Amino acid sequence: MNDIARIIDITKDAELKTIAEKVSNNTRLSFDDGVMLFEKGSLPFLGALANFVREKKHGDITYFNRNFHIEPTNVCVFSCKFCSYSKLYAHKEEGWELTVEQMMNIVKSYDGKPVTEVHIVGGVHPKMTLPFFADLLKAIKAHRPELHIKGFTPVELDYMFKKAKMTVEEGMKFLHEAGLDSLPGGGAEIFHPEIRTQICEDKVDAEGWLHIHKAAHQLGMHSNATMLFGHVEKYWHRIDHMERLRQLQDETGGFNTFIPLKFRNKDNDMSNINECSTIEDLKVYAVGRLYLDNFNHVKAYWPMLGRQKAQLSLGFGVNDIDGTIDDTTKIYSMAGSEEQNPAMNTAELVTLIKQVNRKPIERDTLYNVVTDYSLKEVDLASLN
Repeated sequence: MNDIARIIDITKDAELKTIAEKVSNNTRLSFDDGVMLFEKGSLPFLGALANFVREKKHGDITYFNRNFHIEPTNVCVFSCKFCSYSKLYAHKEEGWELTVEQMMNIVKSYDGKPVTEVHIVGGVHPKMTLPFFADLLKAIKAHRPELHIKGFTPVELDYMFKKAKMTVEEGMKFLHEAGLDSLPGGGAEIFHPEIRTQICEDKVDAEGWLHIHKAAHQLGMHSNATMLFGHVEKYWHRIDHMERLRQLQDETGGFNTFIPLKFRNKDNDMSNINECSTIEDLKVYAVGRLYLDNFNHVKAYWPMLGRQKAQLSLGFGVNDIDGTIDDTTKIYSMAGSEEQNPAMNTAELVTLIKQVNRKPIERDTLYNVVTDYSLKEVDLASLN
């Protein structure tokens, strides 16, 4: 009896047994199935099902990449209640604003290092316009043409496009031609307006977020998708969010990765809300893997979870733990993440993955294999 057959055999609850049978038969889960998994699925049950699907797709392979972040500003015109990172424009002197020259100095600091991606995301600053960022993209590509530029959430893009009086399609084409290669997944939060009104009322809505990603996909660009969980949402809000992502993925196939992001309550306007447990974190990863059957990859953002919890997530459907992040990314550390100085070198990431008997694969942004660290013994001391 294989693992999935054993799960079906020992599951007593009729509804969960039916769901397990669907997973075994590669049958798409319904909306109600997704909610049921959150409501009734035990952690061992969810982990076993999610790991079955993960290993069916990827075996023991666990991906990471060598990347670095540029955060142009933490000054922002929006006031999301969960945000511990940004400073309102009225108090911009309390924040930071980088020039194109300063950002290019960050890029140049990685000259000669084997990074494959720069990730650009930050606040929404009125003076950081579409032409401003196009100049940055062109400068990066002129300096290092092979570096993949993943940048800008739909929150940033929506503001830029409106200020430039461009349609979404025109704006995406403009940035793509300037050098933008793909989009990160940020700004999605929870799509349902019932929740969005409570936590991020003044920024781009679900339809706008999905429209921008669809436009990117139609240009041949790939993107990621996130979900901010563990605050005021209910289980069905999470499944509603995943359902909208699943539908767009059916249409375009342009999403690379689903990245659940845990709400952190330090120094923000939702500090009165308790953070959810590690058990709940792992359940979200597992349900994401099971419900989003057309997403190849599920990522655990290790600076948010911490290293040991990221290792645990690899048994709950996760097959990617993000990158080396050779800088001090502030968005999560300022909100109280497990890693206050989130940087791991390649040797540390390879070791982290091998410690839980998974196979570490360095990838590029589009999941092409750069180095397979599982094929041979590697002198970890030689890696950086």
